[in-house]
Amino acid sequence: MKLLTFRAVGAAPRAGLLLERQGQAKVVDLARAATKLCQLNLPDTTLALLQADPGLKLTRRVFEAINTGADIPGFDLAEIQLCPPVMFPGAMLDFYTFEQHVATCRAKRGLEVVPEWYQYPVYYNGNPRALIGHGADVAFPKGESKRDYELELAIVIGKEGRDIPVENAEEYIAGYTILNDWSARAIQAEVMKIGLGPAKGKDFASSLGPVLVTPDEIGDPRNLNMTARVNGETWSQGNSGSSFYTFAQMIAFASEGVTLYPGDLLGSGTVGTGCGLELDRFLQPGDSVELEIEKIGILANRVV
Repeated sequence: MKLLTFRAVGAAPRAGLLLERQGQAKVVDLARAATKLCQLNLPDTTLALLQADPGLKLTRRVFEAINTGADIPGFDLAEIQLCPPVMFPGAMLDFYTFEQHVATCRAKRGLEVVPEWYQYPVYYNGNPRALIGHGADVAFPKGESKRDYELELAIVIGKEGRDIPVENAEEYIAGYTILNDWSARAIQAEVMKIGLGPAKGKDFASSLGPVLVTPDEIGDPRNLNMTARVNGETWSQGNSGSSFYTFAQMIAFASEGVTLYPGDLLGSGTVGTGCGLELDRFLQPGDSVELEIEKIGILANRVV
């Protein structure tokens, strides 16, 4: 299934299903389809759906009912605005798991990869209130001279857990999506000298979307091609399997002594070559950035 959050003109955001048939796509309002086809009362937001038990299993019933050929009204993509698939998650943890990215970026500061990086899948806490969706404009901090994108795979947690064993961790993944962790590199370089994290270099915007794809449609999450294009030109190419850590290891580490909740967002970190900093190329106002990950889609935004 491909879940999303959409906003029709003049309406509040609602949970939806993306249906693709014979080369055409339409978005179905999930809660309304559940009532009409299955006499189910489902929440009308994706976050509330994930928090409900058993929200995803009931969503599957609706999806299967639609696929039997039931006639259900929907929206064309041009008629709606796509929001982040999960809006206002309780936590946004962004990891640092691709060795090529880590080594290249540290080398630019005259540093080597520290031994501890190979022991701990570290992350920083992002700003879940700064999430934007596909098609939204991105405004960088005032005066920023090194505007950058970051090409990342992300997961959304589907059930509550604490001290999750790595061998069971994949059971906690509700779905996969694309994350663009926009970076203001000039201010980031300054504030990180203090040693407390990226701060204003990161917390102004992160794009998420366009959809949340359930694991059954992803197949092997460690073999997904990842591409970034700026104004139609390919800048970055990589593969999800090149990360040093798996999402199972990330979940296990993040949940040590901490409870993860449905809707929490975990980013993989930037794939090798997946940002302008590695390439010594930065964005300008007016640039269009597309991140594409196999089996998920394209997440596009414009720098303003």
